[in-house]
Order: sequence, then C-alpha cells, then structure tokens
Amino acid sequence: MTDYFALLNEPRRPWLDANSLKQKFRALSGEVHPDRVHNAGEAEKRAVNQRCTELNAAYNCLREPKARLRHLLELERGTAIKDLRQPPNDLVDLSFEVGRVCRDADRLIAEVAKATSPLLKVQLFERSQNQIEKLNALQQTIAAQREQVVEELKAIDAEWQSNPSTRGALLPKLDVIGGQFGFFARWNQQLQEQMVRLAF
Repeated sequence: MTDYFALLNEPRRPWLDANSLKQKFRALSGEVHPDRVHNAGEAEKRAVNQRCTELNAAYNCLREPKARLRHLLELERGTAIKDLRQPPNDLVDLSFEVGRVCRDADRLIAEVAKATSPLLKVQLFERSQNQIEKLNALQQTIAAQREQVVEELKAIDAEWQSNPSTRGALLPKLDVIGGQFGFFARWNQQLQEQMVRLAF
C-alpha cells in the first residue's frame, strides 16, 4: 500500500491543515507536471504521469477527513475504518430528523409532479421554498455538528503528536470519528439532492 502521507511529505497523523496540504501538493505537482517533460522520452513521460497520478490520489485522500482517517488506520493497523451502519448515540436524533425532513420533501415533490392547476403550482412553489429553507437549516445543523467532531479530531491529533505511546488507544476513537464524517457527508448529499429536486 502506498503511504500517501509520505508521498506528500506529511507526518502520519489524524489532522492536517488543509491550506498547508494544498500548498505542498501544488509545489510537488508543479515539479512533476507533464508539461515540463513534453520533449522527454516515452519512459520519462510515463514516469511523470504516474507520479502526477499518485500525487493527485494522495491529495484527494488526505484532504478529506474520512478518507484520511481510513488511510491512517490502514497504515497503522492494517485495517480500514469500520463503516458504521447506524449513527453513534449522539447523532441518532439528527439521523431521525434528516429522515423526517427528506420524507417530507419526497411527499412535496410527489405533489408537485401531480399538480396541473397554475394556482396550485404557485402554492406548491411557496411550500417548496419553505421546505428548501428547512433542508438548508438542517445542513447548517449538520455543519455545526461536524465542526464539533473536527475539534475533537484536532484534540486527538494533539495527543497523537505529543504522546506517541497512546496512539494505539486512540485508534478506536478515530474509527468512530471516521464513521461520523461518513454520516455527515451522506446526510449532506441527501439534503442537497432534495433541494435540487425541489428547485425545479
């Protein structure tokens, strides 16, 4: 398995600064950009293209917390994050709320699809706008919850850096946090899809 942390000259850790990572990626990519070797032989061009592909894969993995944690756990213990089938206890209420709001949006979308009267369409448009506001508010709630998990991850990262002997004990926590990031991404995608469907 390729160590993406090493590929981007980053320490193997749970939290990485997004701006620093982006700058490092751009600098490394610039050094091996295919345009720099357009006069080179085929073997050198293939090697540069391979290096670019690897750098892109590394950056795409490490910039997203869930993918970064999955990769870190695979490197540290040889296994990936366990995909949580159910949200952790502290996210159960939020999970139910996402489900409820999405079901409400589905019912409204079905009503809109059946509407033929111009007056009814205007009324449904207003209800659609209200539903979009609810979906948007729920996205903001998810963003706030995600930010709390980011802060927790940063605290774990500080311990990871300061006390390497505790890293093994931190791995189960990183499993849970990786799963939480997965739920946040899934819920945001569901809500965004509903907003797009309601906008038309």
